[in-house]
Amino acid sequence: MGFSEKQETLVKESWEVMKEDIPAYSLYLYTMILEIAPEVKGLFSFLKDTNELPKNNPKLKSHAVKVFKMVCEAAIQLREKGEVVISGSTLKYLGSVHLQKQIVDPQFEVVKEALIRTVEKAMGEKCSEEMKDAWRVAYDHLAAAIKTQMKQEAAALSV
Repeated sequence: MGFSEKQETLVKESWEVMKEDIPAYSLYLYTMILEIAPEVKGLFSFLKDTNELPKNNPKLKSHAVKVFKMVCEAAIQLREKGEVVISGSTLKYLGSVHLQKQIVDPQFEVVKEALIRTVEKAMGEKCSEEMKDAWRVAYDHLAAAIKTQMKQEAAALSV
């Protein structure tokens, strides 16, 4: 099934709302990640040595913005190309970092759930199942591209 123009519009529309308060939504994303799976805290360098989420941490904000933007870009690419294409160096880096940190499928699911909760918070009553599904589909395609790269990185290391 392709990614419809309406799905792309829903992702872009909610991203525009989220961009209005990136610090708050970044913090909320990580609050949700840690609420769902507190054990992943150590995977984020900017969370390792703290007992609370650093409200003004530029690394937290930067990482959250990358997640938001990449999922939004994935939605656009799905609509235009029918697949997610990440530039070679970016994809290689993402695969390498996720492999090094030993990220596994359930952790990708945690981030997806936290992302959906963040979209719900940002959009309030305007958030529909259709909107959440559009974000889920875009995220799943992005995660699949990263996982494929992780497998390639692992194979190259074992040669």
